[in-house]
Parts: sequence; structure tokens; C-alpha cells
Amino acid sequence: MTAPTIFHPSLHRGLMIIGLMLTSMTAQAQDEASQVNFVVPPWPGVTVKTEIVAQLIDELGYRANRLDMSSTVGYSTLQSGDSDVFLGGWLPAQQKIYDAAMESDAIVDLGNNVEGARMGFAVPGYVHDAGITSATQLDEPENRERFGGEFYSIESGSTVSESIHDAADADIHGLGDWDIRESSTAGMLAEVDAAYREKRWIVFYGWTPHWMAPKYDMAILDDPANVYGPENGKSDIRTIVRRDFSDANPNLTRLLDQVVFSAEEQSQFIDEFSQQEKDLEDVAESWIESHPDQIKTFLEGVTTRDGEPATSAID
Repeated sequence: MTAPTIFHPSLHRGLMIIGLMLTSMTAQAQDEASQVNFVVPPWPGVTVKTEIVAQLIDELGYRANRLDMSSTVGYSTLQSGDSDVFLGGWLPAQQKIYDAAMESDAIVDLGNNVEGARMGFAVPGYVHDAGITSATQLDEPENRERFGGEFYSIESGSTVSESIHDAADADIHGLGDWDIRESSTAGMLAEVDAAYREKRWIVFYGWTPHWMAPKYDMAILDDPANVYGPENGKSDIRTIVRRDFSDANPNLTRLLDQVVFSAEEQSQFIDEFSQQEKDLEDVAESWIESHPDQIKTFLEGVTTRDGEPATSAID
């Protein structure tokens, strides 16, 4: 006869504790969210980026919900819990509202999702090829005459508008007596487009990623005075996530943390969407299909919502 197995009470309690720990670890590994609410301002770059990520997470068993709103309102909704993710945290342009949200401890900054972003004094490629490489050259007599002593910028009252007016007031780069021509972004780029078609010299406020970069073979000039920020207007475009969402959804957070584009890539799909007027879903789908290695990097260590390898769900 086989002797009955007897469990010591302490051993039984130990097994229960181990079981509870394993259950807890499994629960922690599974995301709580089934839907992700994305902040989407009316900016083509963020619109296409969000669509790319949305198509990926849809395949992984989540549902993407796009909230059309300004970046200012977006930061507010991230803090109130009405949105989850913003792929357009542009710094230093949004520094004040970003800092306020960070100080509230309501958001997590996952870092840059675009490499090579810049803003500053810009010229078409043919002007750069003619030897204009630095903002210090703008007011040289011959160059000033060819530029007409005019600098084109965006809306009065914007952060970048304040930057160029401060520079003019201080006569930085000899801009003190230049005419600062301000208008909407569309208005400014209409002037650039007209000059580009006629191969006239023009200097304007430019940034990348944007469709203007490939369309005009745009070059951003060196700027020793850092009028548009340190390191020649170097910019960060951050992935901002609501803190509670990040804590509750480690799998999605890992994916979002690994999504990174180059400024050239984003400029290209901005051009396809906003200038070539291709369908948003088609632009995103085409980008995904043509960048398999990058998608593999995005999905490294990521699973479907059910816990299966993400790469098996996206072919």
C-alpha cells in the first residue's frame, strides 16, 4: 500500500503564495487597454505617423481612436485622462506647455520619434548651392540685394515669430533693418513656391520634417547665434504618453517607445499625403510594407494583446 501524501501547512501556504505571485505577474504583463486614444493635431506628419501606429496596433488586437484637436488641448486631455498618446511633442516649440504637463506628473516622455528634426533660416537648394550656408551671410551687401532684404516667417504671435523679431531687434546677423514678412504657413510657402519656380533668392523660416524639405531641396542655414534654439535649431519630436496609461499598458508602451522615423522619411510621407493628396490609409500601409526591417525593430519584444509574438500577427 502506498503511503498517503501529506502536505505540511507551511508548504501549502508557500505554494499558494507562489501561485498568487505568478498570477500577479501574468496580470501585470497583460495590457489593460483595448482602445488607444491618440491626440492628432491638424499636422500631416503627426496624422500619418499616428495612422502607421494605428494600423500596427489594430493588427495586434487593439483599437485606435483618433482625437482631432490642437496640441495645446491635447496636453490638457493627456493630463485629464481623456487621451492616451501624442506623437507630436515638438520641443522646444512646445516647451512651456510640455514643462507644465511634466510638472503635474501626468505624462511620460518616451523620447524622440524623429531623428534629424531642425528649424531655422532656410533657403531653396539652388541658393545653398550658390554658397549661402550660414545666416551670417544674409546681410552681406550682394546677398542682401538678392534677397531683397526680406525674411518670410509664419503667423505673428507664434513662438518662432517672437524669435525672429527678437533677433531683428538685437540686429543679429544684420537683420535689424530687414522686412520681416509674416503670414500663415500656407501664405509663407506660397511665396517660397513662387520664388522657387522662378529661381529667385528667398530666405524663410523652414523646418523638417515637412513636405517643404523635399519639394524645395531645402537647406537650413548654420546659425551661430542660435536664433531658433541651440545646436542650429535642433528639435526633438517626442512621444508623450499619459502616465496612468503607460503604467497599465507595458506592451503598448514598449511599442510606442520603439517607434522612430528619420526626418527624411517623415518629410516624404508628409509630401505624399498633403501634396500628392494620396489617401491617408494608403500612405501608411505603403510605408509599412516598404519598411519591413524598421517594422521589425518597432515590434521587437512586443506581443499581441493576447500574448502572441507581434511579428506573427503582422505579415
